[in-house]
Amino acid sequence: MIQMNKQEFDQLNVFGLGQPNDAFKEYFSGQSYLNMLAKTDNGISFANVTFEPGCRNNWHIHKAKSGGGQVLICIAGYGYYQEEGKEVQKLSPGDIVVIPANVKHFHGAQPNSWFSHIAVEVPGDEVENVWLEPVSDEEYSELGE
Repeated sequence: MIQMNKQEFDQLNVFGLGQPNDAFKEYFSGQSYLNMLAKTDNGISFANVTFEPGCRNNWHIHKAKSGGGQVLICIAGYGYYQEEGKEVQKLSPGDIVVIPANVKHFHGAQPNSWFSHIAVEVPGDEVENVWLEPVSDEEYSELGE
């Protein structure tokens, strides 16, 4: 069973915890934190998102007419990423996930580990983030550790 306590995690989370992600709290099961890192003139943004153990975001889609999507760069702890209808991916530091536009998915921490990734928003035409239903406790518990 993978475990990472807060003290171990803090030593590895080089970009820091940030602030409670209250603006998006309704789209997360559990507590998340957000540390905005940078935004370029052409609309690429970089944010460190941290999840407490067991925290995950709702199913969602990064919609775009063209371009768009998101890239996750895992930096500390252990997490999950899953696209609807596909097997879960277990995430570790150094993993990179390229999420195409218009794909329903979720990501978050494994049950016994803190997790942090850099979320890179990819610019595109007519982009919007569409939040959907939560990942149920039953769905989440079936992912294993």
